[in-house]
Amino acid sequence: MTARIGVITFPGSLDDVDARRAVRLAGGEPVALWHGSHDLEGVDALILPGGFSYGDYLRAGAIAALAPIMAEVKDAAAGGMPVLGICNGFQMLVEAHLLPGGLIRNAHQQFIRRDQRLRVESTSTAWTADFADGEEIVIPLKNADGGYIADADTLARIEGEGLVAFRYLGVNPNGSLNDIAGLRNERGNVVGLMPHPEHAVEEGFGPDTRLAMRSGVDGRRFFTSAIASLVAAA
Repeated sequence: MTARIGVITFPGSLDDVDARRAVRLAGGEPVALWHGSHDLEGVDALILPGGFSYGDYLRAGAIAALAPIMAEVKDAAAGGMPVLGICNGFQMLVEAHLLPGGLIRNAHQQFIRRDQRLRVESTSTAWTADFADGEEIVIPLKNADGGYIADADTLARIEGEGLVAFRYLGVNPNGSLNDIAGLRNERGNVVGLMPHPEHAVEEGFGPDTRLAMRSGVDGRRFFTSAIASLVAAA
């Protein structure tokens, strides 16, 4: 089978085309979906891309989390469909209560853009199976509202249940509690993270290879992981 992965465009999405390209390079079939629709067009997985949906008014991702298509996203996630939220998409996932906690303005109050080292904390998800536990990877990061927060009880549950998917290494770029860069849900089909794997899928167009100490395509494995899991389940 060819995995069909939908990428939802919201008003203000910036990285939807990049996400579709990443799916294509990984061997899947990207499907463009629209925020105002209730039709997922029979896709096998979903990506909520980065950007500044609705201009980040109210809170980043808060208005997009109420978009018509999000009702279908919630139902699909509840049914086990793989869902990936990248940056603004991660913000949507927490606003839609598909992942716990919240994301606020960076601690230093500045937009940040850098090649970011991460440690893979969980490989038992649809989006991380191609990694190794504890592996260090480099993924581009760009955000203004990337500070992960949660109350003490929620943070203890996240840590106790192994729901941290990625942690920042070397530098905590935005003040996220416990260096959390990305989360997973209990089932492992929903993953959200602030860095942008869709910008690290092709040699020569990803992170600085001197920093990555590899070809700069760590991000591609997010998409190959999802495709492999879908094919295996077919």
